[in-house]
Amino acid sequence: MLTLYGLKNCDSCRKLKKTLEAAGHEVDLHDFRSEGLDRDLLDHFLQFFTWDSLLNTRSTTWRQLPESQKTDLHQEHAMALMLAHPALIKRPLLKTPDGSLRLGKDAQAFRGHES
Repeated sequence: MLTLYGLKNCDSCRKLKKTLEAAGHEVDLHDFRSEGLDRDLLDHFLQFFTWDSLLNTRSTTWRQLPESQKTDLHQEHAMALMLAHPALIKRPLLKTPDGSLRLGKDAQAFRGHES
């Protein structure tokens, strides 16, 4: 089973889910908006990626934040922003059968086999 973390209305997430299912993979979509994002899950992501590689500063959500929230970025501040606004996490974020995580283009290029 693969777990795809993202948003159900995200084009990249939908496209990857469809591609993986067409290749015979079972994919569980964890939608941050409906299923949530907690500190433990975000900490897990940070075992694989740095906070600045997870934070999507090109997103609409980022552009809509007040300038005061975009300054003085460091890990704790970025984590607080991502917990408050999960759409700030880059997508797609894919958990593979071996437990590793792939982000963005690495997730889109995943062609592994279920264990």
